[in-house]
Amino acid sequence: MFQRMIDGISASTGATLRLTSLAAAAALALFITTAFLCAAVFILVLQNYGPVQACLAGAGVFFLLTLAAVGSYLAYKKEAEKRARQAAEKAARSAAQSMLSDPMLIATGLQIVRAIGVKRLLPILAIGGVALGIMASRAGTPEEDAPPEPAE
Repeated sequence: MFQRMIDGISASTGATLRLTSLAAAAALALFITTAFLCAAVFILVLQNYGPVQACLAGAGVFFLLTLAAVGSYLAYKKEAEKRARQAAEKAARSAAQSMLSDPMLIATGLQIVRAIGVKRLLPILAIGGVALGIMASRAGTPEEDAPPEPAE
């Protein structure tokens, strides 16, 4: 049984290692290709317009690539924050639901009802229910005091 698990892990590790090395080789080849293309464009602009214009053209191209990378990074970061916020809200709702389904909590509640009495507890429960309803309705709407998210 353990031998089968070990064989499966070693096979998946070997496949992952081969795929990673292939991806690294492809990235290196792409980098070298890009370097030669940049050199060719630089020499072409250098012959036609001069050294200053060639340097400025190269800087402009890499500046545009940098702006594209920064834009994609910011979009990814914003999406990750949104997913984290949604996961936190889902976890909070799940925790509240699991707390209400806890048998110890229900047993404690029943003991409190028996100790205080139903007639005295009904007005307290009614006020608590109204307060819980107000809190639940406010939790679903965005806060008006919160600063608006910047538009990009």
